[in-house]
Formats: sequence, structure tokens, C-alpha cells
Amino acid sequence: MRPHKGMRVLGVDPGEKHLGLAVSDATGLIARPLATFQHTAMSRDAQDIAKLAAEHQAELIVVGWALDSDGRPGPSARHAERLADELRRQTAVRVVLHDESFSSMAGDDAMRVSGKKRRARQANIHAASAAALLQSYLDMVHRE
Repeated sequence: MRPHKGMRVLGVDPGEKHLGLAVSDATGLIARPLATFQHTAMSRDAQDIAKLAAEHQAELIVVGWALDSDGRPGPSARHAERLADELRRQTAVRVVLHDESFSSMAGDDAMRVSGKKRRARQANIHAASAAALLQSYLDMVHRE
């Protein structure tokens, strides 16, 4: 399913301690940071994400999938796969995995140029990383 005009997409950057979330605009072209929350339990995280997807009327959830330099899934990627599976159990919204290898760096760069102090950047880095991940996905599908 390709995002299309009028389709909102939710992006998730699943970290070990925090989850960053981002949402696209109504056109499905532009991602923006949405929220950061602390990881608790996989089922609770999926429940919170599903709730946000419903609130924002997202028709697709993109979960960041960190592959290693050889393109193979490591421990972080397996964590993302389990989260995606749990989301599929808790919501009817389609869930896809997308390589997030550079989203944290892109998110950090975006926060750095925002002019915010380091502590403020740290509080928002996960949501900014989710926005970088989601924008990467949106750009990829609209190029095809």
C-alpha cells in the first residue's frame, strides 16, 4: 500500500528505552515529529501506538528497522519486528518495517540546526528520529 493523498502515516522509531513517533501531513508527503514516550512493555507500547494511530487517523504505521551494514537484522531489528507483530495484533492498521539505519543521525542533525539547547534536543531526539525515518519512507514510496 502506497501512501496517497489524504492518507496519514504514523512513523515509529523503536529504541531500547524510548519510542519516538512522527506523523505525516494529510497529503502523505511531509513528516513531522509527534511524541516521545518511554518504553514499558511491548504490549503496552503497541497499545499506546495504536491509540495514537487512531487519534491521528493513520492508515499505515511504519516501524523503523535497524539493519546492520550487511543488510542483516540484528538485535534492534528483531525488537522492531516483535513490536510490528504486536501492533498487527492490536490494530487493523497496516504495519510495515522500513530500514532506519540513519534516522537517528538525521534526527540529531535536524535538532542541532534547530538552535535548541542540548537538553531540549535530547528530549525531542526520538520524535525527530521518527520524523526522519518516516520522511525517508515517504520519499521512497513517492519516487517509485
